[in-house]
Amino acid sequence: MHLVIDLKDRRPVYQQIADGIRSLIAGGVLAEGQALPSVRQVASDLGVNLNTIAAAYRELETDGLITVKHGSGATVRSRTSNQSEGELRVPLRTALTRMVLSGLSRGEILSMVHDELRGLLTGAK
Repeated sequence: MHLVIDLKDRRPVYQQIADGIRSLIAGGVLAEGQALPSVRQVASDLGVNLNTIAAAYRELETDGLITVKHGSGATVRSRTSNQSEGELRVPLRTALTRMVLSGLSRGEILSMVHDELRGLLTGAK
């Protein structure tokens, strides 16, 4: 599992880790039922505190993306969402609003969305 922490990123480290794992699941790099590395292993690999990784795993568990069994570790759950279309549109609308407010044209936004979707679906970064 390849994750990168960007110290210039405004998101907290645990959020970067959770988002990275989300991308790996969405891209099929992490398959349903696949075991995730232990909290201790990821913390060691990334050089961060155990609590940071635990927070990322808790968030992913709350979102229904992984199952954590104490002593057994974490595994990827089914990729099917339990969120309604309306709930899924909220973060999409927020991201699109930020893009429009930043001055991007419709074509630039569509190009970015297309590129990101292609990257997710092919497992590329």
